Amino acid sequence: MRLHAVPAALLLALGLAATSPARAHDYQAGPLKIGHPWSRATPGGAKVAGGYLTVTNTGTEPDRLTGGTIEAAGRGELHTMSMEGGVMKMAPLADGLAIPPGQTVSLAPSGHHLMFLDLKAALKKGERVKGTLRFERAGSVPVEFAVESLAAKAPEGAGGKPGHSGQDHSGQDHSGHDHGH
Repeated sequence: MRLHAVPAALLLALGLAATSPARAHDYQAGPLKIGHPWSRATPGGAKVAGGYLTVTNTGTEPDRLTGGTIEAAGRGELHTMSMEGGVMKMAPLADGLAIPPGQTVSLAPSGHHLMFLDLKAALKKGERVKGTLRFERAGSVPVEFAVESLAAKAPEGAGGKPGHSGQDHSGQDHSGHDHGH
């Protein structure tokens, strides 16, 4: 039997690949580090879903997230959440979301988030959905959104906040039901 020498670095890399969680996925666009884009599974017939992630600006110049979408949606918008009179309200961020130098901005349930509208198909737990984030300076950045459970409050293995209800882009009050994001 003939043995082949395998470099220690290769063994280490293979070992890390075997033990690192398959769900972790990060991206980089210039000085921007994009952490774990994710969404929730949607029930059949749902027409909206939310997109969540973190963006860290390691550079010296500000950037701005101006939008994003997924292949499974007709369009995407950037939204914010706020409490008004005890009711959670949702509204588009027409000017985008600033990513100051040296800071991390989180998009999460009950806060800033991407809203994927006109879904063409349900999002299913465990799948990855191709998408694109748009930044003022960094441009278009291809990413994949990991789809978590319908009730996920954060990506698997992380803490987070509960989901929300509120006002959608059309101005209709939806405070009594969940949008699936």
